[in-house]
Amino acid sequence: MMKIYLETPRLILREFTELDIDNLVDLDSDPLVTLYINGGEPTPRGDVAEQVLPRILQYYKDLDRQGIWAAIERASGAFMGWFHLRPNRANVAETELGYRLKQKYWGQGIATEGSAALVKKGFEELGLDVIMAAADPANGASRRVMEKVGLKYEKEMMEPDGFVIVRYSLDREDYFKKKEN
Repeated sequence: MMKIYLETPRLILREFTELDIDNLVDLDSDPLVTLYINGGEPTPRGDVAEQVLPRILQYYKDLDRQGIWAAIERASGAFMGWFHLRPNRANVAETELGYRLKQKYWGQGIATEGSAALVKKGFEELGLDVIMAAADPANGASRRVMEKVGLKYEKEMMEPDGFVIVRYSLDREDYFKKKEN
C-alpha cells in the first residue's frame, strides 16, 4: 500500500516504493532534466537501484513526515517526477524544498503547485522554522518557482562540492505575515 503524503488539484505526492526504479531511471535519463544537476548526464540504473532509491526509502524510516515523494498526475495516474521537503544537508536546522519533473510537465505550473503545497504543509502542519531551496544560477525556471512560492533570494554561493548555486529561503514568521496580508 502506497502512502499518500499530500494532494493538490493536479498532483498526488506519495511515498516511493521499490517498484519505482524504472520511473526514476526514466526521469534521470533525460539530459534536459539533469542539465542543471550534473550537466545532463543520465543516472545509471545501478546507481538508482543501489544508492538513489534506497536513500529515498530510508527517509521514510528516519524522518518524521519529511522526505522525497513521487509526483503522480491525478487525472492519469502517470509518474511526473518528484518533490522533496527534507533536512538541508548543509544545515539541519533548515528544511530544503526541491523537485524534479519530466519535461512534458514543464511550464504548466506543476512545480509551483507542488512546491506551494509543501511550503504550506511545512509551516502550517510540520511547524518548520526555515524552508530553503537552491538552484543553478542559470536555471531561471526553478528560480521563478521559488519566488512564486514566497522564497526570497539570499545569495549566490559555492557549495563544498564546487557547484555554484543561488540560495532562496523563507522563515516561519515571514510566511505567516504574508498569509495575513
